[in-house]
Amino acid sequence: MPPAQEFIKKFQDIHPLPHIVTTLSRLIADSESTMKDFEDVIKMDPILVSRLLRLVNSPFYGLTQTVDSIGRAVAFLGMKNLHNLVVADALKTIFVSRDTSTVFSKKRLWLHSAAVSICSKMVAERIFGINGDDAFLCGILHDFGLLVEEQVATEKFHRICTTCNNSAALIAMERQEFATDHCEICYSMTLDWNMPITIQEAIRDHHLLSTSVTPSCLTGILQISEYIASQAGHATLPDMTAQISPPLLDHLQANMDEYTVLLEDLPDEMAKAQSIYG
Repeated sequence: MPPAQEFIKKFQDIHPLPHIVTTLSRLIADSESTMKDFEDVIKMDPILVSRLLRLVNSPFYGLTQTVDSIGRAVAFLGMKNLHNLVVADALKTIFVSRDTSTVFSKKRLWLHSAAVSICSKMVAERIFGINGDDAFLCGILHDFGLLVEEQVATEKFHRICTTCNNSAALIAMERQEFATDHCEICYSMTLDWNMPITIQEAIRDHHLLSTSVTPSCLTGILQISEYIASQAGHATLPDMTAQISPPLLDHLQANMDEYTVLLEDLPDEMAKAQSIYG
């Protein structure tokens, strides 16, 4: 069994993900899935039903009429928004468990992932004019492999965290210690969850420095967003500096005015997201 798969197997023994995450991922990947299929899955989870109805009726959406049915809520949010909500909710329950290290913080990692996901959606929609749902999901998931390593090989992982200060060093130390890295671990998880190929590849390559990556692809958007989030004080580790592929840095410099506005709006967008995801 490849090292990444071994980590995943051990992690799932500790924290099995809710069955609904896998089921909704499979429905998203199936082009013949209908809203009714999604409704049938959701209605079996009363906690999710409550959260879903509370969300669509929150001030965030500002609807004039109350939505009181699962079907209408699903239709309003759309399949991908619903899926993203469920994935984020499931992962957060794992992120918020008690911290045991002064260097690595699960809360910090959650805030980093939230910032990258929100920034990814903003970059996709504001800069490139494309739907930001997949970019958001990439941001939520991209560093989840770090939490897997922390849970499965706690002491070795904490030792790595105390000695690395940039993403390249982190990847190198992970590979030396574990024969895999957090990108590969999370990539393997997205295969199990039947995520779209573009999401799988973006997560796998989000630390891969390349001269051929384009700013508007998911990998490019994810690297840009992680760089921006880190600049805004939401780094994975306290002294971690994010690295970015050369074409993406050129793109940022050429569009500095647009990204400056985006960075200024990030705190407000984080506050809005907190009203939904907590």
